[in-house]
Amino acid sequence: MPTPRETLKVIAHRGASADVPEHTLAAYRKAIEDGADGLECDVRLTSDGHLVCVHDRRVNRTSNGRGAVSALELADLAGLDFGSWKDTTRVGPVGPGAGLDTAVPVPPVSERPQWDAERTSVLTLERLLELVSDAGRRVELAIETKHPTRWAGQVEERLMTLLDRFGLAAPASAAESPVRVMSFSARSLHRVRAASPHLPTVQLMQFVGVRHRDGRLPPGVGISGPSIRILRGHPSYVEQVHRAGNRVHVWTVDDPADVALCADLGVDAVITNRPRAVLEQLGRG
Repeated sequence: MPTPRETLKVIAHRGASADVPEHTLAAYRKAIEDGADGLECDVRLTSDGHLVCVHDRRVNRTSNGRGAVSALELADLAGLDFGSWKDTTRVGPVGPGAGLDTAVPVPPVSERPQWDAERTSVLTLERLLELVSDAGRRVELAIETKHPTRWAGQVEERLMTLLDRFGLAAPASAAESPVRVMSFSARSLHRVRAASPHLPTVQLMQFVGVRHRDGRLPPGVGISGPSIRILRGHPSYVEQVHRAGNRVHVWTVDDPADVALCADLGVDAVITNRPRAVLEQLGRG
């Protein structure tokens, strides 16, 4: 019988984002090469109706531009640099004493090699789906819808249209689906379930409300998405969720002690910025 370390799925958070600029094609390509079981992305809708992989409401942090994603067109985003900010520091290797934000000096801009487009261009969800479909193996995709947004239900509508184009919108069963939709918004998940009852959904949680402490989830949702902080304080929550017939996907799990905790508790999947390091710790690298 497989051990928890063998069955624990490792999902790359915004790609291999500890090493490569988050939400870039290069970050996801590296995560696949590193052996990640799946990829996680955040999606937002542009003003002209394109789903792009950007975490923040505004592009200020991860690009050389300014403004809200929802107020910009795809062409506006295509003209921005979404990668060079990452090169101000370089993240060190995982190991004893190596923290997530360990940084070492890097050469001045004039001495660095030219960044390639895969590390700097905005990534559309359509392009990410193409990458996954061409991976040559099963690569799961966890898509987080970001709310609130001025486009409200149009986000889920465009998402389902795009998934349908790739033959992923209506799986025969939740177990067969390589795609799942995550959100902190219960309303967003309700829209997804109404459109596709068998598409797996994940209720993300900053904290566990009183109604869900026994492991139950909103109607139709089969996966709990607690933060690692919740598990540190309430490790018994995993057993409660499993007892209720649901699964547990935990974010964001980078520290080796947290990886070990999740494995020991029987967590079903961890979402991490460091997929290769986590796989190596689990003996699967």
